Amino acid sequence: MKTKGQKKRHLALKIILGLLAFLVGIVLVVGGVFGVKGYSMYRDAVKQVPLAEKVDSIRETEHFTTYEELPEIYVDAVISVEDKRFWDHGGVDVIAIGRAVLNDIKTLSFAEGGSTITQQLAKNIYFTQEKKVERKVAEVFAAFDLEKNYDKQEIFELYVNTIYFGSGYYGIYDAAQGYFGKSPSQLSDYEAVMLAGLPNAPSAYSPDTDPELARKRTAKVLDRMVDCGVMTRQRADELLKEAS
Repeated sequence: MKTKGQKKRHLALKIILGLLAFLVGIVLVVGGVFGVKGYSMYRDAVKQVPLAEKVDSIRETEHFTTYEELPEIYVDAVISVEDKRFWDHGGVDVIAIGRAVLNDIKTLSFAEGGSTITQQLAKNIYFTQEKKVERKVAEVFAAFDLEKNYDKQEIFELYVNTIYFGSGYYGIYDAAQGYFGKSPSQLSDYEAVMLAGLPNAPSAYSPDTDPELARKRTAKVLDRMVDCGVMTRQRADELLKEAS
């Protein structure tokens, strides 16, 4: 026979389990609604302009820069700060999304999205910057489509040819020419790392706007490269001294 204390604990457990089941149910319903809306948004976008046409139009732009023309240090820097598991995931990084969701819950905001390079490319070529759940879902479907039809190097080169670098420069070639008067393959190591850090906040980090802030951002990118194991601490410090 159960004591009063055991009965209370049993009742409390039932209430907690009931609340959890209710919350899970809400999440599933909401997820289903936004999932349908997001898929519909994705299908509408692809129907209007098929993915292959979008890709071809990017490749036909003047000064399109191929993966082979990019400095290795630039590739390493971009992946370190934007999507460290880029070579391994299938378009979506579940770990990054989970971390972003937790941070968004803590800050009661939708500030961190956990988007991969592939998702960012999908957003750049199909969707707006508006932070809506259905747009994020549509972005995921488009990212899967990209990963299915193009290899990682192709996705990377499409990405760097479409992102904004500040000061009116779109794409890595225009940014390299605009800021340094060079083609991407001619960039110094420090210049390449600086360009890798600009798209995070191009208007703020542009060396034309605030050279000191651009330098601080470059230092953070170098720190991230060290953390990711693609650069030694000694080399990172040398690059910062060279730029001083």
